[in-house]
Amino acid sequence: MTNQTKQLNEGITLTKREYLRLKQQAQAYRSLATQLFELPLKDTVGEVVADFRNTNLYADEFLTDLEEGLRKSSYAKKYAHQTT
Repeated sequence: MTNQTKQLNEGITLTKREYLRLKQQAQAYRSLATQLFELPLKDTVGEVVADFRNTNLYADEFLTDLEEGLRKSSYAKKYAHQTT
């Protein structure tokens, strides 16, 4: 067990080809994640709150806080006027 721990602490050796492949995959993931997480809002704040309300799972106080928070959020202010 001690030898295994020591090996893990020393790092892992990769070939240049493997390193470049992993680096390319990481760049592709970052590019994809950036696109996914920067999509404009599809629904208005009112529609989002209505969807929550229609589940009958949330208290009115929570729904009010949700709506206020969404309306104040920089993301909503930036993208609320856009449609997809």
